[in-house]
Amino acid sequence: MKLLVVEDEALLRHHLHTRLGESGHVVEAVADAEEALYQAEHFHFDLAIIDLGLPGISGLELIGRLRSQGQTFPILILTARGNWQDKVEGLAAGGDDYLVKPFQYEELEARLNALLRRSSGFTQSTIAAGPLLLDLNRKQATLDEQPLALTAYEYRILEYLMRHHQQVVAKDRLMEQLYPGDEERDP
Repeated sequence: MKLLVVEDEALLRHHLHTRLGESGHVVEAVADAEEALYQAEHFHFDLAIIDLGLPGISGLELIGRLRSQGQTFPILILTARGNWQDKVEGLAAGGDDYLVKPFQYEELEARLNALLRRSSGFTQSTIAAGPLLLDLNRKQATLDEQPLALTAYEYRILEYLMRHHQQVVAKDRLMEQLYPGDEERDP
């Protein structure tokens, strides 16, 4: 799935980009709200992770602008602000979940998977197509109960196609899902 990470702290932004990419996601990581608004306007995202303490436009204002522009992808708020009032304010602004820093990566990944399942209409942790089974939690595929050795790239293709099995998926749409906006694409 394609994720937008909005985090001003460079080290954490890099860490999230790396770990989420290793988990099979396509990640566009930006440092401020202006770049996030540009990315959301020009590219499709399945989910956004937004820090509240951004320079310039705050994370709360960014969430409000995204929602007012019609962006419906789930938003996970990732911030150091942990009191209940901040959580209520973030969720009321349009956030779908809230995770306080510091955090364990495994919890972040579990929350992302839950948000992605709900937003895609999948509440189960697997997708089946005949003898082909995709385990969304473990990011593994099996065919006739035999594990398939897929690269992260192959897994992302398979997951996207299985999630959209009732649609014809155009090559451009698939390429947009698989590559961040600044990567070269092989026609």
